[in-house]
Amino acid sequence: MSSLRSRQQKRRASRTPGVLDGVQKATERLSVGHSVRNETTINWRYVSGGIVFALVVVLVIFFATDLFYVRSVAVGGATYLDEGEVFRYADIAESHIFWIDAAQVREDIIASSEVIADAQVEIGWPPNMVRIVIEEREPQAIWEQGGVVALVDLRGTVLRYPSDGDPLPDLIRVVAEDIEGPPGADAPIPVGAITGALQMQQLGWQRELRYQPVNGLGFTENTWEVWLGTGTNMPNKLAIYEALRDRLLGEGITPLEINVADPDGVYYRN
Repeated sequence: MSSLRSRQQKRRASRTPGVLDGVQKATERLSVGHSVRNETTINWRYVSGGIVFALVVVLVIFFATDLFYVRSVAVGGATYLDEGEVFRYADIAESHIFWIDAAQVREDIIASSEVIADAQVEIGWPPNMVRIVIEEREPQAIWEQGGVVALVDLRGTVLRYPSDGDPLPDLIRVVAEDIEGPPGADAPIPVGAITGALQMQQLGWQRELRYQPVNGLGFTENTWEVWLGTGTNMPNKLAIYEALRDRLLGEGITPLEINVADPDGVYYRN
C-alpha cells in the first residue's frame, strides 16, 4: 500500500510542471497577442487621421477657394464671334467646375446663336478648365437691304453685319428692293432667293443681283429688266430668257421687261 501511494505521488509530481508550463506559455501568447493588437490599432489611427486631414484640405481647396470657379473659357474655331460672346452663350460664369454639365453647355451655346452650327465642350483642370470649340455657319451671300449689308448663310440667317471698311468675302451680292428695314429684322430672308443666287454664281454669274418679293431675283441687261424668280431652276430659266431675248431683238423689238419667274407663264413688256 505504501509503495502504491508513493508511485502516485511521483506521477503527480511529474505532471505538475507540465501543467504549469502550459499555463505560462498560454499566458505569454495572450500577452504577446494583446501587445501586437494595441500597437496595430495605434498605427491605423494615425493613418486614418492623415487621410481625413488630407480630404479636408482637398475639399477646402475645391470649394472654399476661387480656383475651381469658372470666370473665363478658352474658345477655339471662332471667326465671327469673340470669346466674350461664346462665354455669355455658355451661361456658366461663377459656376463651380464640378457642377457643369458639358452636354447642357453645348445645347445652350447652339440655342443662343444662329451663327453657331455646332460646339464641343471639354471640362478639365485649371488654368483652362472649360474649353469650347465652335463651328460657325459659313456666309454664303452678301445681302443688302434698306442700306444695311449682312452676311447670310444657306438658310438666309444673318450671321453678322460687317462694319464700314471691313473686307467682304468674295460672295455673290443681292440687293433687296421694296422691303423696309434691315436684313432679318421683320421678315426672314427667303431661302429660295439665297438658293437661286448661289446657283447663278455656280453658272458663272459675277454681277450683282436684284431681289423683289413679287418677281424674285433679277438683273438689268442693257435697257431692260430681267426677272427669274427664286429656287433651283435657274439654268432652265436663263435658257428660256436668252431664247426669248434673241427672238425679240431679231424681230426688232426692244423689251422693257422680260419675266421668266414662272417658266409656264413667261411674258415680256415693251
